[in-house]
Amino acid sequence: MLDEQAKKTMLRKIPHGLYICGVKDGEEMNGFTASWVMQASFEPPLIVNCVKNNSISHEMIKKSGVFAISFLEAGQKDLAAQFFKPKRRVGNKFEEVEFYEGAETGCPIINDSLGYVECKVVGTVEKGDHTVYVGEVIGSGIHRQGEPLLLETTGWQYGG
Repeated sequence: MLDEQAKKTMLRKIPHGLYICGVKDGEEMNGFTASWVMQASFEPPLIVNCVKNNSISHEMIKKSGVFAISFLEAGQKDLAAQFFKPKRRVGNKFEEVEFYEGAETGCPIINDSLGYVECKVVGTVEKGDHTVYVGEVIGSGIHRQGEPLLLETTGWQYGG
């Protein structure tokens, strides 16, 4: 028997960073706060990025086959919060955020981040309410040194 409260409590103990995932499909750009991201392979360099199935960004990644992950610094909770709400509710999330388009993917990368990776999708797992996009890292860069923003330090919870 599955103890729902125990499941929720334990799944929320899995540590997560907070990132901004930039996506692009044609001329349209979007971004969202991602927390279910991790490295999956050294060679080739792979990461997994879990994206909510009913989001605009999910469809954009599915169509374009690319995404970029900007790594946020501890203390950038407000920046992460700007990208939580769906585009259909808030419009252009990049309107007041400085970014540039990645050289490999054209996806938006946050200037004021620790750095980034650009990925091309090489696999997907479509189960449950999120799709696992497996991305091969095809570009990367460092903007500055610093400690990463962690979900647990924000007081927010996304899991369970």
